[in-house]
Order: sequence, then C-alpha cells, then structure tokens
Amino acid sequence: MMIVTGAAGFIGSCLIQRLNELNFNYIIAVDKFDQPEKMKNLEVKKIQERVDRDDFFLWLEKNHTHVEFIFHIGARTDTTEFDTAIFNRLNLHYTQDIWKACVAYQIPLIYASSAATYGNGEFGYIDDESTIPQLKPLNPYGDSKNDFDKWALEQPKKPFFWAGLKFFNVYGPNEYHKGRMASVIFHAFNQISKNKKMKLFRSHHPNFKDGEQMRDFIYVKDLCEVIVFLLHHRKNSGIYNLGSGKARTFLDLVKNTFKNMEVEEAIEFIDTPEDIRDKYQYFTEASMSKLLSIGYSKGFHTLEEGIEDYVQNYLIPNKYW
Repeated sequence: MMIVTGAAGFIGSCLIQRLNELNFNYIIAVDKFDQPEKMKNLEVKKIQERVDRDDFFLWLEKNHTHVEFIFHIGARTDTTEFDTAIFNRLNLHYTQDIWKACVAYQIPLIYASSAATYGNGEFGYIDDESTIPQLKPLNPYGDSKNDFDKWALEQPKKPFFWAGLKFFNVYGPNEYHKGRMASVIFHAFNQISKNKKMKLFRSHHPNFKDGEQMRDFIYVKDLCEVIVFLLHHRKNSGIYNLGSGKARTFLDLVKNTFKNMEVEEAIEFIDTPEDIRDKYQYFTEASMSKLLSIGYSKGFHTLEEGIEDYVQNYLIPNKYW
C-alpha cells in the first residue's frame, strides 16, 4: 500500500489520480476530510482507506509492515498566515514525526518542500544542499519548509530513500477549493468568466514593469510524473527543485488564459496588498539540472501547453482530474 498525506488537497488528489492510472489502487488517504469542497477531489479516486491526520501515527504503528511508500504532500500552505505555531505544528513537527517513522519502519519517503524557501533569491534558485542553511524565506510558511529541510539534512538516521521536492508555482486541476491561495490561472479564469477582464498586481519594484513579474509555473501533471519517477528510481536521496526550469511573466499567463477562453484581452493593474508587498517574490526560476542528472528525461509542459489543457479540459467543463 501507498500513503498520500494531504490526499484531499490539490496536489495530493492529483497524485492519487496519477497513481490510479498506473494501477496503484491500494492507496491510504490521510487528511482532515472536513471540507466538503475538498472532498470532491476524491470522488472518483480508488482509495483503500481514509485516515484522519490526527490518527495517522497510531494507524501507521499498526499497519507499517504493509506500507511500501509515503508521499507526504499535506501541509499548511497559506503564505499570508503569520502564526508560526501553526506552521511549527503542521509543517515542521508533523513532518519530523513522519521522517522518524520512515526511519524506524524502513519506509521510503517523498515530502513536499517549497520554492518559498528561496526568499528573494539572493543565493539563486539552485538546489545545492550546502546553501540551504543560508536561505532567507520571506514568510513563516517558507521558514517552516526550510526549517525542515535543514533538520532533515542534519539527521544521522535517514530513510533508505528520501527526497524533498521544492515545488515552485504549481497550477492545474483540483484546486477549486483553495480560495486566495489558488493559482493565478484559476483566479484569471474566474475573473475573466465574471467580468471579462483580469486584474494583476502592479509592480512595486523598479526592475520589473507591471505584469512582468516572473515565476516558474509548473503544471501539476508534470509534478506527478517526477514523483512517479522517484517512486521507481529510489536512489540519489536528497532535496530537489521541482519547477519547469523556465520563468514566465504573469502577462504571459493571463494572455494565454484569455486566448484559451476565447475572450478579448482586458487587463488592469492594482496595487499589491500591503500585507504581502514586502514579502513578494518578483522572480523565481528553478535550476533543474540536479533532477535531470539522475536520469529524469520526460520534460515539462510549456506554459502555453499547460494552460490549454487546464482551461479547456478542466476549468471550462468544471471537471476534476
């Protein structure tokens, strides 16, 4: 059996779908299962059992001999939350307990880190583990992910295979429930559907024009393919970037959303909210050479290809993956 935490969420549910497509159907789904909107992500998935997040370690103690792999995707991901206690409990300490269990029971582990660990990118976006202690995230969410990465690297006892994946800006189906934290493509689709126009944050940085802030956007289907590769690879443990490797502007993103909705472009710029303005990343781009060096060769959707699939096959027909 395989365990997916954060199973009802955006990435977790997409991973379960991809595993199901590959005939991995003995899935243990771990989450809180208390949000009806999120539960729609699991309606057609093949799942053996659902385990409440708070009951997981007791369940694992009883069933660990049957567990083949743990994919720890679940986390508190709100970059506008500043209560560090929440992140310490859900992102740091909970993940430490999963790590210790994987060591004790000899279970391989893949966990979700984040590109938020890179902060303003003073040290680049290179997944060199020697630079991780120097990184300066811009918010408590990024701190919690970087704190765990640092902790993991310091551990004398590690799972026989483990990988921490620094997710960049992930977009794609099954994010209907995410509200403010959903991808810009999702928000663009909804704004354009309602108002026939899209509002983007104005640049407050002298080196970037309005709408030309750049991010590394990765389609969730590509992310799942990398996880499946590592599931079978099971060597070269470490921390890896997981982006497309190509930064694109928000204008590129929105223009392609208009195009795939067949709506005439109408873009307005508004001030970035003050509560996130000094924590805002203006540029991210994953160096993907480390993952490629261990044999990953499938490539990634271009932004144009990803948006076309997402908008036309999921958002317009309101479908899940």
